[in-house]
Amino acid sequence: MEGRIHVPVMVEEVLGFLAGRGTVLDMTVGLGGHATALLDAGVRQVIGVDRDPAALSIARERLAGYGDRFRGVSGRFSQVDPGVPVDGILFDLGVSSLQLDSAERGFGFRADGPLDMRMGGEDEQGTRSALELVNELDEEELADVIYHYGEERGARRVASAIVRARSRRPIETTDELTGVIAGALGKRPGGPHPARRTFQALRIAVNRELEELAASLPQAVGFLAPGGRIVSIAYHSLEDRELKRFFRDTPELQVLTKKPMRPSDAEVEANPRARAGKLRAAQKDAA
Repeated sequence: MEGRIHVPVMVEEVLGFLAGRGTVLDMTVGLGGHATALLDAGVRQVIGVDRDPAALSIARERLAGYGDRFRGVSGRFSQVDPGVPVDGILFDLGVSSLQLDSAERGFGFRADGPLDMRMGGEDEQGTRSALELVNELDEEELADVIYHYGEERGARRVASAIVRARSRRPIETTDELTGVIAGALGKRPGGPHPARRTFQALRIAVNRELEELAASLPQAVGFLAPGGRIVSIAYHSLEDRELKRFFRDTPELQVLTKKPMRPSDAEVEANPRARAGKLRAAQKDAA
């Protein structure tokens, strides 16, 4: 675990909704940052879920000192069943620091590695890697993925460039894909990296993130005890829109955040990855 630096996002805001509760289901335990803060803030037990076996192993090691107050569970959102009613649920969505900073996982465009992006690792059943999507989807399908999941206005240019490049030889690494995208879109000095949205789109498609979230939210409400709370942190508009709609349209839930909460300027300065975070919270009606 040495060398792994994990800075959880909007910790104080999360604690404001969940501190001191009985059992909290952390649906994206990652390296255990939020779970540690919750346990230290008086939560009786945290059930930490992650589909990434490497992250779950680190979380279990990090939280071993809490004994049976922490329980790690392997699985996707849609597969989770805590087995007991819970008093709080936390969704901290998106890619984790462990995944993003591990070049060999292929999530990032800043370091070269094999195109993969599978959160559950190469042994996860039924998940096609980014390499397979990039090299096997036809041009129209690829453009649709990049446009809908990445909200990339240049999606058709990117898809066309990928298809031309792979006709010469397969695109196998993040550097190769980044070069193709940059060639299609160009790069503005000081602007966001041209590959950012395409990489986001592929990651979401590979892991079926929006489908998993949509399937799990109704289940999550069923897991909650009366008066229990759901807290979510989303990092892009597709997730945030799904959460906003679900919280608003679910009769059993009372929305606690009229507008999404954002990280403070001080937090963003200390942890730039927090910048896009939007926190929403809702409470299940009492019986």
